[in-house]
Amino acid sequence: MHRRSSGGPAAARGAVLLAAVLLAAGCTGGTDRPVAAESGPGRAAAGPSTSPSPSPTPASPAGPYVALGDSYTSGLRIEPQVGEPRGCARSAVNYPSLVAKALGLAGASFRDVSCSAARTADLTGSQRTDDGTNPPQLDALSADTRLVTVGIGGNDAGFMEVVGECARQNLVQSLAQSLAGSAAAAAPCRDHYASGGADLVRRKVDAAGEKLAAVLAEVRRRAPQARVFVVGYPALLPADPSACAPVLGASVAPADLGFLGEKEHELNSMLAERAAAAGAGFVDTATPSAGHDMCAGAARWVEPPFPAPGLAAVHPNAQGQQGIAAAVLQAVRG
Repeated sequence: MHRRSSGGPAAARGAVLLAAVLLAAGCTGGTDRPVAAESGPGRAAAGPSTSPSPSPTPASPAGPYVALGDSYTSGLRIEPQVGEPRGCARSAVNYPSLVAKALGLAGASFRDVSCSAARTADLTGSQRTDDGTNPPQLDALSADTRLVTVGIGGNDAGFMEVVGECARQNLVQSLAQSLAGSAAAAAPCRDHYASGGADLVRRKVDAAGEKLAAVLAEVRRRAPQARVFVVGYPALLPADPSACAPVLGASVAPADLGFLGEKEHELNSMLAERAAAAGAGFVDTATPSAGHDMCAGAARWVEPPFPAPGLAAVHPNAQGQQGIAAAVLQAVRG
């Protein structure tokens, strides 16, 4: 299949911009705190004002409900930002808050202790942020807890570091093409992570799985009566990488976009397997988010590298948090 060349100064500049954004995404703890912004139609992607129905149903579990997780749970940069420490970047309209509202849980019956940049170690130990320290997230659990959601693992697997490395590898290729006219590799990032015949990303995902298993065992020990759900990550990219050309241009090879999609699928598969092994439920958010990836324009649930004003790159927007909340509610009520 013919692939459009990414050579030339314009492509190199595009790769530099993309790398700068994704490096910002990777320098603060994995899936957290990217900073770039753009104007334009992306404003609509911040999400409609509707949210999951606040009316409890007979199938709704009683609280207390405790939400654990990283920035995909906390709602990084989605206003209004609430709670302490402020460095955790929790939104009042993140999916835990929407789920709690729909289940009629408030006050002492709902605790959101998720925190931007969290790894599994931050569930059992304190996490220092740019603005305050978050206590160990598992300290929010007790024998009275009846519902727990866990959205963690992406930072342990270094997923955003992989995204940043893909940007770097494609940047190097673009510069080499521009300056020396060298031949383009079909997938420089895939080649980088497969060097020596080893799947380095898969190793990181498997190691994250071991840590998640230990966390889920501790959740069960501290909250033996709780229903526990591991929440997966929404689709970042479309099944057809060429659909991202209008958003990402030619700065990243389509084959490398496909590689990133494959690795996110592996991450979600690991989360599902570890949930099942621990006797917990798994909330698939990749399936309902299909067609709402970062390249889906106003329909997107995840912001692209150049997000709508005030939002975080490569993170769910308000519409995405609503979609994830709906998936969680379906699992909890089922």
